[in-house]
Amino acid sequence: MTVSDSIQQPDSIVELTNLHVTLESDAGPVNILRGIDLRIGAGETVSVVGPSGAGKSTMMMIVAGLERPSEGSVRVAGHELTGMNEDQLALFRRDNVGIVFQAFHLVPTMTALENVAIPLEFAGRRDAFDQARDELNAVGLGHRLSHYPSQLSGGEQQRVALARALAPKPKLLLADEPTGNLDGATGEQIVELMFELSNRRAATLLLITHDMTLAGRCSRNIRVADGVLLDVDGGQADTPQGAEPLECATP
Repeated sequence: MTVSDSIQQPDSIVELTNLHVTLESDAGPVNILRGIDLRIGAGETVSVVGPSGAGKSTMMMIVAGLERPSEGSVRVAGHELTGMNEDQLALFRRDNVGIVFQAFHLVPTMTALENVAIPLEFAGRRDAFDQARDELNAVGLGHRLSHYPSQLSGGEQQRVALARALAPKPKLLLADEPTGNLDGATGEQIVELMFELSNRRAATLLLITHDMTLAGRCSRNIRVADGVLLDVDGGQADTPQGAEPLECATP
């Protein structure tokens, strides 16, 4: 099967059906996700909140094609990911998904310009460095092109990471605690940029956060606890035995 064979016209940008993730341990199987059903429409901004260990990051990694489910269907931007091999998943991410992590994950031996150009070069763009320069200008770092990550503040590093994620013009932007390593004022600047640029590019935004103020800026909020969705679109989902609905707050 090729990547193109797996493409269908999507009704949703993200569609998870009966998603399970179970890991084996010395004490027996550990259920990380337990029957997740979720649809996210193109252009939505969706937050995912919940306590640490609830399964939020695992769900996002599966949407990105970086982890595989134990059971269920994962369809993103019209691609069914569960049948893809690693090479096909890499092409899928290149063409469809941008990711911003809490820890930035910049290449320390590359300049800001080179970091942003990476996904464009992988895509075979001859204008990779010109486009990377434009993206850094868009996040206010046109004067930092030749600086290395160690020469940048935390907020500047996250701006570079955001520029890198958006440079290939992805259909879906995934952000996992993007302000977690930043002070309040710097985090607010990053948030403003993230919402502005994702909206300008018509990218769907899926955001993991513990910050309820940030979550409230999204068009839809999802609560996850104990591997299940407790609240989707304002409605209460089924709660598995032993799990209690949680009021999420900033730790």
